[in-house]
Amino acid sequence: MPASYAYLGPEGTFTEVALRTLPEAATRELIPYVSVQSALDAVRAGEAEAAFVPIENSVEGGITTTLDELVAGEPLMIYREVLLSITFALLVRPGTKLADIKTVSAHPAAQPQVRNWLRAHLPDAVWESAASNADAARLVQEGRYDAAFAGEFAAARYGLEALETGIHDAENAQTRFVLVGRPARPAAPTGADKTSVVLWQRDDHPGALRDLLGEFASRGINLMLLQSRPTGAGIGNYCFCIDAEGHIADRRVAEALMGLRRICLQVRFLGSYPRANMTPGEARPTLPGTSDEEFMAAADWVARCQDGRF
Repeated sequence: MPASYAYLGPEGTFTEVALRTLPEAATRELIPYVSVQSALDAVRAGEAEAAFVPIENSVEGGITTTLDELVAGEPLMIYREVLLSITFALLVRPGTKLADIKTVSAHPAAQPQVRNWLRAHLPDAVWESAASNADAARLVQEGRYDAAFAGEFAAARYGLEALETGIHDAENAQTRFVLVGRPARPAAPTGADKTSVVLWQRDDHPGALRDLLGEFASRGINLMLLQSRPTGAGIGNYCFCIDAEGHIADRRVAEALMGLRRICLQVRFLGSYPRANMTPGEARPTLPGTSDEEFMAAADWVARCQDGRF
């Protein structure tokens, strides 16, 4: 497997900035790809060891392109996550004034994060989506559009100027990125972990979602992401992307996954990995009856009953 990481490019994306915060990135060749799909396909094809892509932001939630790529196709697995605070700059060709701007561009996930600013300062500008924020900057450099919302750091790379900086509609906005590779044994639990899965229901019936969520709730497992995605099989057919606290090596998480595997049509395990915003000392304490020790004691009691030793 090549010692390289694919990432959503071109150079100068927030994805590249977040990727470079990983210590192992310094020992890999970092290769930009034109889309999330192509970066993940590079891993599936064996062209890259892993891919680094955005998966969620704090304004709009899950990034559907990434979720859909992880839901479909050859299975992949999440190994790491990174949180990056996001603020935008309005990048233009030198000499451009605000009154000159008729078209603006950025990645679709950026639009909800600058919508109010755009309405207040450029209400008549036409929005054009780009494959990434850095690609929008490149298109401005080429003269395709008048301005791009991107990181201020991208200005020098594309010969542009930051006409406005510090642009954001929501304070403390963050984007979550994940390092995705081919399936393998998850890293050992740290005590502050997250497990990601995709669930498909067997059929649509009253209480079906409650049944799925009950597998987590009954074991004291908190959920951090729950997003439905269409399966493509028709209106009303959805799968569910879920992030849950804990690691598959934790007894309560393993038993929840076993329960889901029994009642779901399909379960896709996307990985157990360290949380980016928590240390083991900050982890939520387990509810009474849900610790590994209590699960093992209960299993031992059942075994003793089966042996007539109760």
